[in-house]
Amino acid sequence: MPAGSVPDIHRLGIKTWLNGNLMQDGNTSMMVFSSYELIEFLSARVTLRPGYVISTGTPYGVGGFRNIFLKPGDILEVQIEGVEKLTNPIRQG
Repeated sequence: MPAGSVPDIHRLGIKTWLNGNLMQDGNTSMMVFSSYELIEFLSARVTLRPGYVISTGTPYGVGGFRNIFLKPGDILEVQIEGVEKLTNPIRQG
């Protein structure tokens, strides 16, 4: 999706499911640092190239607070408003 087609990256709904169970239902406005701040911080330390993915973390609701941790066989899905759902099977490391 072209960046220009997203109206405001700091006001998008974000949801996370673990094995089909909704774990998070938040908004990018709830992030501690804005995307601009993260890019500024990283680009001062490394050269960012087209296609790089920056993992930003997520709003409140992560499993550690509830003693829920990923394990092999789990399916983790993340959906950001207007962006396709990302599905990750958890495999043995």
